[in-house]
Amino acid sequence: MSQQHFWNNKFEIEEFFYGKKPNAFIESCKNYFDRSKKFLCLGEGEGRNAIFFAKKGFDVTALDASNIGLKKLEEFAKFEGVHVLTKCMDLNEWQPSKKYGSIVASYLHMHKDERAELFEKIEDTLEKDGYFVGEFFSTKQLNYNSGGPKAVDFLYAVEDFTNFFENCRKVSVEEVITHLDEGLGHQGEASVIRVVLQKK
Repeated sequence: MSQQHFWNNKFEIEEFFYGKKPNAFIESCKNYFDRSKKFLCLGEGEGRNAIFFAKKGFDVTALDASNIGLKKLEEFAKFEGVHVLTKCMDLNEWQPSKKYGSIVASYLHMHKDERAELFEKIEDTLEKDGYFVGEFFSTKQLNYNSGGPKAVDFLYAVEDFTNFFENCRKVSVEEVITHLDEGLGHQGEASVIRVVLQKK
C-alpha cells in the first residue's frame, strides 16, 4: 500500500483524525523558532502544527503524502485566515530546493531503512542555527494502545537521532512516557522520543 493510500484512508473522515490542536511538545518548543525564517512541517497531514505556526506569523510550508489531508489543511487555513504552502509528496521523493530556519515533525511513519536519507535531507535543509524539533513513537510504544504503528520497523530509538545529524547540536534527545490527547488517532499513555536539534 502506498503512503498516499494509507494516509488517505485515515484522513477521509469528516473530523480531523489527530485533532486541530498542535502537538503539545512542538508547541512547547515555539520559542526556539525564528519568525523571520521559513518554517517547514514534514508529514503534516491535516495541518494542526502548520496552522498553529501560521497563526503565530511564520511563513509555513507543509509536506504530506495525502492529498486528502492537505485539502483539509487548506480548508482549515482558509477558515483561520492564514496561508500555508502545501506540497503533496511521499517524503522518500522529497528533493529540497531551499533552506528553512525551522523544521518540525510529529510521528513520521518512516521505515528504519529509509531514515538515513531523510535525516540527511533534513540536516542539509536546515539553515545554520536553525532547529529541527519532533516527537516520534519509540519502540516501546508496542506496549501501549494510544496510537502509532504496530510494526517495530516504523518505530524509533534514541540512537536513530544520536547516531545521525552529526552537523547538529543535540539540544535534547530523550525517551519519555506522556499522555496523548490528539483527536481520534492518539489517545492515552504513550512512549515517545522527543528531539530538539540545532544546526551548527
